Amino acid sequence: MKQTAMQQAIAMVRSRMESMNETLMGKHTAHHLQQVERELHLLIKDEKEQIKDAFTDLNYYTPFDSNIAFEEYYKEKYE
Repeated sequence: MKQTAMQQAIAMVRSRMESMNETLMGKHTAHHLQQVERELHLLIKDEKEQIKDAFTDLNYYTPFDSNIAFEEYYKEKYE
């Protein structure tokens, strides 16, 4: 399975949080990274819409239900 750029960013943030040490500064930084991770999850919805728009544009002249085809494509590639 491929990862979108946003999914890769979330994985990087998680990795960074897991490597934080138990000092007060480390905990403070980890808290900020958790906030960043939450915001990145919100952006995944926008990213999915952008992928859908591009998919629909590419398949504009093909006679099929683009919503169903896109959902199948997205699940196969990114989920």
